[in-house]
Amino acid sequence: MNLNTKCIHAGYTPQNGESRQIPIIQSTTFKYNSTEQMGRLFDLKESGYFYTRLANPTCDMVASRIAELEGGVGAVLTSSGQSAVFFAVMNICSVGDHIICASEIYGGTSNLLGVTLKRFGVNASFVSVNSTKEELQSHILPNTKLIFAESLSNPSLAVLDIELFADVAHANDIPLIVDNTFATPINCQPIKHGADIVIHSATKYLDGHSSIVGGVVVDSGKFEWKKEKFPDFCEPDETYHGVIYTQEFKNMAYIVKMVVQLMRDIGACLSPHSAYLLGTHLESLPLRVKQHCFNAKQVATFLSNSKHIKNLKCPMLKQDSYYQKAQKYMPNGTCGVISFELDGDRAKCVEFLDKLKLISISTHVADAKSCILHPASHTHRQLSKDELVKAGVSEGLIRLSVGIEDVQDIIKDIDDALKEVFKSKN
Repeated sequence: MNLNTKCIHAGYTPQNGESRQIPIIQSTTFKYNSTEQMGRLFDLKESGYFYTRLANPTCDMVASRIAELEGGVGAVLTSSGQSAVFFAVMNICSVGDHIICASEIYGGTSNLLGVTLKRFGVNASFVSVNSTKEELQSHILPNTKLIFAESLSNPSLAVLDIELFADVAHANDIPLIVDNTFATPINCQPIKHGADIVIHSATKYLDGHSSIVGGVVVDSGKFEWKKEKFPDFCEPDETYHGVIYTQEFKNMAYIVKMVVQLMRDIGACLSPHSAYLLGTHLESLPLRVKQHCFNAKQVATFLSNSKHIKNLKCPMLKQDSYYQKAQKYMPNGTCGVISFELDGDRAKCVEFLDKLKLISISTHVADAKSCILHPASHTHRQLSKDELVKAGVSEGLIRLSVGIEDVQDIIKDIDDALKEVFKSKN
């Protein structure tokens, strides 16, 4: 099946007389007729469902759909994008390990990897997304277990050279994890370019309707977990009677280990009802992403011609510094998010946002509805002017997530607000 068809049909094939839509199996537990059979499930000798924290049919159907979209062998749904990042990394790392992470990533992920995981005994080195192979290699240590980056960074919209990062990772026998939230599998499939594990905040474009909080981890099934570097995959797990994941589950070792260890012990699972909504909304993903990109490019073009706008970032425009990389990895478009600076102080930015009528002020992005954020007044408002500079957030920076409304209505809303704010200059 082609990608658009997979969004509708992958992960679930109803049989005669069964529900045409993915069913909601809203149950915590599942009944069995014998103690022996239940025992085989607990020993991982048989597949099946016995407790929804570990696995649920509805969640598995939707996870399978996303895995097919990304070209992976399996996937796990999690309770949020942040938990997906945590699971993806900690399924590999232990106390004393080291990871490499691109600096240009979502602030919450940066704090998770650089601050919180340090308390778990995992240290991170941050490198520029524009690093050369030699620069990236210089950060590799004997205890480095993975490289992490975003295919299209939030909010800086830097485009990752996936093949370059994958080459360095594989030369050192470690996996590359790519967060593909902004680009989605419609515009970019990192596994095709060498990524080993792909994650999403499903809260964003995959859902696209501000209706759920969720995440997903997808495994390519292509990475070889070698005993010397990853003994947890290749040595007996005594909590499951000595099962060896690479022997028993082959190219599904990573996903199975994540479920039976992390999901078992931490329990950051997605509810069946949320999974159902996610699966339903995936059906329109290709249509939505196409409209998001069309609208964002039109809005960015409008803003590029305004004397009140500077430092516009949209990799779909030829003047953007990441345009060539975007053409290589995301030739059909990047996403609906753009950023720019208003030619004015913080007060002007606040006034501009307050004048908007259609576009809502919101911390969210990647929604069907257009929303906007002024980081200096919102997500970074606790920082001083000097701290804002160090964080790469100017007082005039604005992040706009362009929705799928009629683009002329979006542009008119922006134009009207700009005219109101800068009326003394017109």
